[in-house]
Amino acid sequence: MMALAFLTGMWTATRRARRANVSGEIITDVTMWLMGGSLIGARFVYVTTYWKQEFADQPFSEIFMIQHGGLVYYGGLIGAAVGAIVYLTWKKLPAWKILDILAPSAALGNMFGRIGCLLNGCCYGRACDLPWAIHFPADHETHGAAVHPTEIYDALLNLTLYFALAWLFRRRKFDGQIFALYLIGYAICRSIAEIFRGDYPPDHIHAGWLTSAQLVSAPILIAGIAVYFWRKNTQAKPS
Repeated sequence: MMALAFLTGMWTATRRARRANVSGEIITDVTMWLMGGSLIGARFVYVTTYWKQEFADQPFSEIFMIQHGGLVYYGGLIGAAVGAIVYLTWKKLPAWKILDILAPSAALGNMFGRIGCLLNGCCYGRACDLPWAIHFPADHETHGAAVHPTEIYDALLNLTLYFALAWLFRRRKFDGQIFALYLIGYAICRSIAEIFRGDYPPDHIHAGWLTSAQLVSAPILIAGIAVYFWRKNTQAKPS
């Protein structure tokens, strides 16, 4: 599912790049850096977050095994951003313009990622008695109980975000606008989906109700707002 996410994201970004007079080869190259940075960042944050629960007594080789949802999206986002910045700086490419091209595809890729979570049985929801509740197998951590389909909630939110950003891309007013709106939109979408999560251990719930991802969403949201107004005030129109 991860491979499908990256391939679909790269394909849609390449098509979008043509409208902005950017070579598809550049998008392909930067996507490779994004993929590497994303995997490293997502796994690093997962291991550090769940060290006590899963890795304290495991052999060192287990750290490198990506399985059963062993990735954290925000870690992947940070790792992907670092990988993209390194590549774009090295090649002296228009970073903000290319980040705008990539941003909608990141939302689309995350939609596929959440479908992968559903298939793996991770990131599951809390107990639910609504008609659309789902049941995992009896040997799952939920023991077959009815739970919120949080993976589907998140996937639908990201699909909506993708269409919104793709539509706005054709109407953008300045370079960096779509990337900033992606940060804002994803932080909001993730915070909404987190309300229904039920897989966090007790020490990952803060102030009685805030999840770790919601805490991380706050600075991401602030960063998106800051980038939006900074770019809006420093550039009159997209290049």
